[in-house]
Amino acid sequence: MPFELSSLLSSIYPFLTTLLQTLKNWWWVPLPFLLWNPARFLYRFYIMEKWNSTVKRILLEIKIPKEVLKPIKAMDQVFTGFHGIHDIVTWREKWIEGVFQLTLSFEIVSIGGEIHFYIRTPEMFRSFIESNIYSQYPEAEISLVDDYTKYVPQSIPNKDWDLWGVDYINPKDEVYPIKTYKQFETESERKEEKRIDPLSDLLEGLSTLKPGEQFWIQIVAKPVLGKDNPWQIRGRELADKLARRPEKKELKPIIQEAAEILISGPAEEKEEIKEIIPPEMKLTPGEREILAGVEAKLAKFGYDCNIRFVYLGKRDVFFKPTAKIGFGFFKEVSTENLGGLKPWSETMTKVKSVPFWFLDKRRLYLRKRRIFRYYKKRWPTLFPRRGATYILNTEELATLYHFPGEAVAPALGVARIETKKKGVPPGLPVE
Repeated sequence: MPFELSSLLSSIYPFLTTLLQTLKNWWWVPLPFLLWNPARFLYRFYIMEKWNSTVKRILLEIKIPKEVLKPIKAMDQVFTGFHGIHDIVTWREKWIEGVFQLTLSFEIVSIGGEIHFYIRTPEMFRSFIESNIYSQYPEAEISLVDDYTKYVPQSIPNKDWDLWGVDYINPKDEVYPIKTYKQFETESERKEEKRIDPLSDLLEGLSTLKPGEQFWIQIVAKPVLGKDNPWQIRGRELADKLARRPEKKELKPIIQEAAEILISGPAEEKEEIKEIIPPEMKLTPGEREILAGVEAKLAKFGYDCNIRFVYLGKRDVFFKPTAKIGFGFFKEVSTENLGGLKPWSETMTKVKSVPFWFLDKRRLYLRKRRIFRYYKKRWPTLFPRRGATYILNTEELATLYHFPGEAVAPALGVARIETKKKGVPPGLPVE
């Protein structure tokens, strides 16, 4: 046995020697390939942060009079206008200057029961944002305000303050739509004073907060077009599949077709069976609803979105079940057969693990710090990594964020203008 082992070692020794010598001399060869992606990511992150530091952002508060009766469709038009901030970033701008598509943040905030509607925007877009709002809400009052997140302790959670928060994801493919304002009303409820508003329950809940409690809801939206996110291509493919439409034959290059004919001869043409009943007529009512929803979503401009909410307050009034206000709101716009919004457990400030129970307290603290920091900075969920965002079109965004009239949402806490603004009389002489 020792002789056999010695013989085996002597036979593989030259091979091991050669292998070790090769590794010693050439270990650095695969390094560029292994480090390419991490290095590119860090470089891109560095130049993005450098460029981002030159962009000044401001917070605008929007108030409307009690008497204003506007359909939610007006906000749909506003979001369509906001899509105009989309910009095409060139290769040089992306990889040399660090330029990226800027975002808008739409926020509904309750501070001690007083509700505010905010839009955080780059300062360069201020007049553009205001003009789009005034086009549909001419009586609105838009004012520049300080960032409300600065007026709570920045060390939350601490011995005096606590918080609870979560980010939301779309569990299905983003081409499936969420429930929109059009599905909250019937033909007889189109008028403002009669329709059901998706924000009604949310605003009622937010108006019940006590002094020392705050509830922040944030929708960070980035307009996308074409190559930014091929969601419309996937949406059209899904619509064709749902409608059972025949697949379109891909055209082959002329050279390839000629070669195939020379080798195997002309292909036999298959006789197509013509169906009397179109495929769309064979769909079930549920399938028709899904198809109509997908195609309706594709018809409007889209935004790459991230949604989260944070409930925070002083420990003597902090009541964790208050977070149910946010859960209830987002569940209202979710459906089983179409799309929806679901709390993402990876970001939820709730930790309970079996194998590492002794680390739960520390992990919970870090999650709370992270969601607080991300909210303040208006960062996407996995920033600086990509992912966990999803497409919402203008109609879906208008459902989640709009300015309701008092008849629809008579919550006492909504900040409003007491009276309508009056314009200049049309017959007034001008020098």
